[in-house]
Amino acid sequence: MSGPTTPATRPANPRFSSGPCAKPPTFTLSALSDAPLGRSHRAGVGKARLKAAIETTRDILGIPADYRIGIVPASDTGAFEMAMWNLLGERPAEMVAWESFGAGWVTDAVKQLKIDATVHEAAYGQIVDMAALNYDNDVCFTWNGTTSGVRMPNGNAIPADRAGLTLCDATSAAFAMDLPWDKLDVTTFSWQKVLGGEAAHGMLILSPRAVERLESYKPAWPLPKIFRLTKGGKLIEGIFVGETINTPSMLAVEDYLLALDWARSIGGLKGLMARADANAATVAELVDNAPWVENLAADPATRSNTSVCLKFTDDRIADGATFAKAVAKRLEGAGVAFDIGAYRDAPPGLRIWCGGTVETDDLRALMPWIEWAFEAEIAALSQVA
Repeated sequence: MSGPTTPATRPANPRFSSGPCAKPPTFTLSALSDAPLGRSHRAGVGKARLKAAIETTRDILGIPADYRIGIVPASDTGAFEMAMWNLLGERPAEMVAWESFGAGWVTDAVKQLKIDATVHEAAYGQIVDMAALNYDNDVCFTWNGTTSGVRMPNGNAIPADRAGLTLCDATSAAFAMDLPWDKLDVTTFSWQKVLGGEAAHGMLILSPRAVERLESYKPAWPLPKIFRLTKGGKLIEGIFVGETINTPSMLAVEDYLLALDWARSIGGLKGLMARADANAATVAELVDNAPWVENLAADPATRSNTSVCLKFTDDRIADGATFAKAVAKRLEGAGVAFDIGAYRDAPPGLRIWCGGTVETDDLRALMPWIEWAFEAEIAALSQVA
């Protein structure tokens, strides 16, 4: 018996991983040749490059002038941990989780910091009712669930007159979604997501309200040196002009600057959002026309335009996890899609990165291959039966 027809067109770039994500289309190693390697990050040239990364981020994302932006260690995880350990505990907290990373922040708040917290959870594919939260408490949440493909549709539920702080993990949202800065007191993300930068560096963005909390509140627990944002009750301002807490990779900084320059060349945030929207729409077209696959995000209004998560729905599939892994393995073996299996804690399926560094033509080329891999695995099941 012959198998499914092999598609004629292949993606030029098969990198659809949700992190580290595809580099910008114009990326070349030679473009990093001016990186100040072997120089101190505290030298003038190093501090200038770090400050340029901060201020270009501000410019492209439209971050208000009175918000502080810092480059911190340990990626988005380090940035969000730093925020929680410095700011939480002054009042009760509302911990929000609808995917694995939000669940991790719940664990830190409840089991590590042991603060007074109300936990709000939703299953993968769903989202918490953000309007039901008490914003006189501090609220910790992810904007876009990288492992569930569910995002906040907007910030309308967050009141302007809140007494508490909002702490937002925006690592797969920044540079692809329009973040309402007036509703966010702490925002974190990492370079390796939407702009396809290199790993290990995080961004920590603080509103004036967050700075006020830092300078007026001292947590009950000790803070490791790598987490400390204040000294003598005052914000360490140097962190937010490029004087990093630990030694950054100047090669990674140069790579981030290159990605920022590319983002500006395609129209900045609006251009990036348009590319991500077009990419997500390409995957949605497959879902609309294929009865055997669905978007994991149940509500179209909350579907991510970066980390698009799919689930197989064919009744012939008895073991969803084994089937999904086989499809992902077949696609990787064909060299058309790398690293698109669902996250290990998420429901079985595929997770396709659609951020702005991915070319829409590559996603168009990938869609017939997904159908090809699905049909091939269904045929394999029938042979076993």
